Amino acid sequence: MAAQRWDIFCKVVDNYGDAGVCWRLARQLVAEHGLAVTLWIDALASLARIAPTLDVDRADQTIAGVRVRRGDGADGTGLPGVVVEGFGCGLPGAYVEAMVAASRPPVWINLEYLSAEPWVDSAHGLPSPQPHLPLTRHFYFPGFSATSGGLIRERGLFAERDRASGKPTARASMLQAFGVPPPPSDALVTTLFCYTNVALAALLDAWVEGDAPVVCLVPEGVATAAFDAWAGGAVPHVGQALTHGPLTIAAIPFVEQDAYDRILWRSDLNFVRGEDSFVRAQWAARPFVWHIYPQADDAHRVKLDEFLARYRHGLTDPAVVAVERFWHAWNEGDGDGAAIAWPAFRASLPEQRDHASRWAESLARAPDLAASLVRFAAERL
Repeated sequence: MAAQRWDIFCKVVDNYGDAGVCWRLARQLVAEHGLAVTLWIDALASLARIAPTLDVDRADQTIAGVRVRRGDGADGTGLPGVVVEGFGCGLPGAYVEAMVAASRPPVWINLEYLSAEPWVDSAHGLPSPQPHLPLTRHFYFPGFSATSGGLIRERGLFAERDRASGKPTARASMLQAFGVPPPPSDALVTTLFCYTNVALAALLDAWVEGDAPVVCLVPEGVATAAFDAWAGGAVPHVGQALTHGPLTIAAIPFVEQDAYDRILWRSDLNFVRGEDSFVRAQWAARPFVWHIYPQADDAHRVKLDEFLARYRHGLTDPAVVAVERFWHAWNEGDGDGAAIAWPAFRASLPEQRDHASRWAESLARAPDLAASLVRFAAERL
């Protein structure tokens, strides 16, 4: 039945974020809702970084139950019951023409970017009749409230997280696999996934000059120029580690999404960026730092502050100050500010960890994004 078939369209803007969200959603719709999903994507190479079994030279293949097709092949032949337009990426002209000609066009949903801004709740789900076309597109907003579309969260995620992170040898095995020498028992294990950030060198200096050991796991290719300049060309390759005083930096490979989740679960602090890793860091129930995608008009600053306004509830005043000062310095590329803010931020990590666990549990009370989407579409089919 066409109603059981969904098409998801994705154009890669943020290297991995757009692909990451659409890929997680597609896999969940197949695995948990029994839908036949085709992911149309314009950059197979980006998807292959997080779906390693993907063949970038094949325009049509099936991975994890999801049919993955190169986006330029979508001509509207055999329309599905539901089409999800990822992040307003636009649909091919021939595909739209086929929708217009259909006796019953697909339910058309525009999956928007995640935001904690209050106006999202009032805009979520609104219809948008298309000018000059007999079609209606619906705005669908992920979010942090019960009146938004929710967040991607698979069934059993928390139970799997607790099993995987609760094993006494889990972290040691992970570090050994990444070529990291056994660190001291009190080492702070961090992951670092960020955009280009001029504050990075100052933060690394602060870690080197500190008294406590830090292990920093960096995905291959992330902030390479900054690490190269800071390390004088001695950036470690995947499987190798570089040690300066109490700081150990290890390059790790890009891995598929479920493996990345496990890395977040087994770390003490996660620096994340964009949208996909941002959400996964919250489900990890660990302290984290979000590097929001920079926008030319500084709209990202408002989005950052709106999230912090929600996230801060339940933290003590000193912890709120520590988190906000460090997050702002990091996002503003203020190296001196980040270095100055780091000691208080680190001191608040035990409180942040308790808070992160409560935060994840509170978010999980709302429906997950995939289930909400399925229900929304079913009401309009």
